[in-house]
Amino acid sequence: MAKRNTFDVDEELEEELNFEDLKRILTYIKPYRKRIYVILMIILLANIAALTGPFLIKVAIDSAIPNRDMNQLLFLSFIFLLSIIITGVCMNYRIKVISEIGQSILEDMRLDLFTHLQKLPFSYYDSRPHGKILIRVVNYINTLSDLLSNGLINLISDIMSLLVALAFMLYIDVKFTLYSFIFIPVLMIIVYFIKNAQRKAYQVLSNKQSNMNAYVHESIAGIKISQSFAREEENQHIFEEVTNEYRSSWLHAVKVQFLLWPSVQNIATLSTCLIYFIGVRSLDQGITVGVLVAFVGYLSNFWNPIVNIGNFYNSLITASAYLERIFETMDEQPTVIDAPNAYKLPEITGQVTFENVRFAYDEEKEILKGVNFQVKEGESIALVGPTGAGKSTIINLLSRFYNVNSGKILIDGHDISQVTLQSLRSQMGVMLQDTFIFSGTISDNIRYGKLDATDEEVIAAAKAVQAHEFIMEMKDGYDTEINERGSNLSAGQRQLLSFARTLLADPKILILDEATSSIDTKTELDLQIGLERLLQGRTSFIIAHRLSTIKNSSRIFYVDNGVIEESGSHDELMTVEDGHYHHLYQSQFEAVL
Repeated sequence: MAKRNTFDVDEELEEELNFEDLKRILTYIKPYRKRIYVILMIILLANIAALTGPFLIKVAIDSAIPNRDMNQLLFLSFIFLLSIIITGVCMNYRIKVISEIGQSILEDMRLDLFTHLQKLPFSYYDSRPHGKILIRVVNYINTLSDLLSNGLINLISDIMSLLVALAFMLYIDVKFTLYSFIFIPVLMIIVYFIKNAQRKAYQVLSNKQSNMNAYVHESIAGIKISQSFAREEENQHIFEEVTNEYRSSWLHAVKVQFLLWPSVQNIATLSTCLIYFIGVRSLDQGITVGVLVAFVGYLSNFWNPIVNIGNFYNSLITASAYLERIFETMDEQPTVIDAPNAYKLPEITGQVTFENVRFAYDEEKEILKGVNFQVKEGESIALVGPTGAGKSTIINLLSRFYNVNSGKILIDGHDISQVTLQSLRSQMGVMLQDTFIFSGTISDNIRYGKLDATDEEVIAAAKAVQAHEFIMEMKDGYDTEINERGSNLSAGQRQLLSFARTLLADPKILILDEATSSIDTKTELDLQIGLERLLQGRTSFIIAHRLSTIKNSSRIFYVDNGVIEESGSHDELMTVEDGHYHHLYQSQFEAVL
């Protein structure tokens, strides 16, 4: 059996129902309270109209029929028909409006969750399978649809119906009403034992659903690797195991959930039987047939809301497990945010200073151990060194994707921790090693960082990075639709588009992380011509393992052991024969030979 992965780690959940989460749901309902008040008035009217039926039947049995009063019987029939029409019209209106309100609430929640996810730092995504995040935005919120579209309003409707039915019951016969309450303590005991089991069952179900979604997402994203290593059979075994766990947890959760409904139904039946038994024995003691029939009718209308309230409680228990995960994500605090008194970074020239910068992704290993350097405007800085030395960390900190643990990073003398993120990143162009192409047209992807760019500017950027030629060879040129992640493009083409996207934004500081790693040698030579012109007048940081691409950089920083071990131009560093860069360059040159 194949080894299970990190996606299969079940997440801890609260053992008790969290009423704070339920209160937070009310904040999403609040903007629609005026429409909800109208709905409640409609519901009250519908309940009163619906519950006049048993009373009209009582009058008909005890008065109109024995007295053969056809006028009274016709009048009662007309009122009964009118109550049915009023109930139908009100319920139709209620369903329509409640559905609109419910879906609007879900849209608000989904928008808030998505917006919040946009603010969370890289560290949040580094530590979680993306499938587990995706399921919260889509599946978990969709699960709340019934609760918000019908559940809360139906709960109020059922409570109103129960109270109106109870009022009619007390009006008809107080003694029968008290007898009807005999089995309620039994119901309360059953609910007490079922609720904990049901919540626990749906907590387990939410975890297994999250695990399955994470594995499916991972498998689709890595399908090329899986097929390359002939892993289909092993992956199938893992998926079977994951889906079997989901299936088992779902069946168990449903089994527990449906314990409540038959319990309420059986208690309602017992209560009705008791009233019939007592009522029949009391017919010669002043109780009429009409009273008994009407009371049993109202008793049914008393227990039906209780059944519905029980169903709502089931939905609430189910939703609480998902609400916990949704609000847990919303409560995740962004670690990279604007300072309380952050100001807008003025237009920069590109001077960069690192002052004793220290950083660690976790407490176990420090990546940067007091990095110091100064870069003048317009300089091109190449970062080289062994894998894991901290090269990408330096540019990630410069872009403020992470906060430094200590020290300062200054741009034109401004501490980047004190300026707004938007004003900082809008003046920087970043091309990361992991090239990402969005679904849409080629033109849309190049224009991604500058939405108001003209077609001429888009084409100029493509030409500068030698992408124009392959774009024009495609069926629709710049209007060619690209699949998700650019799967219908080569790795080199994706990288060139990403580079054009970065350059079009016209950043003052340009960051290139392995910008030419997927480009063939001929294209790379052509690209260097465009780069030399485009890098003029802007500060740039370049990470490249292919040292031939950075020979013309203003300075080269050799990064190792969390510090800058060597600094200088290519020619300067090559004069140090026992230096790190000299050794690295010679090793790469010999490898080519």
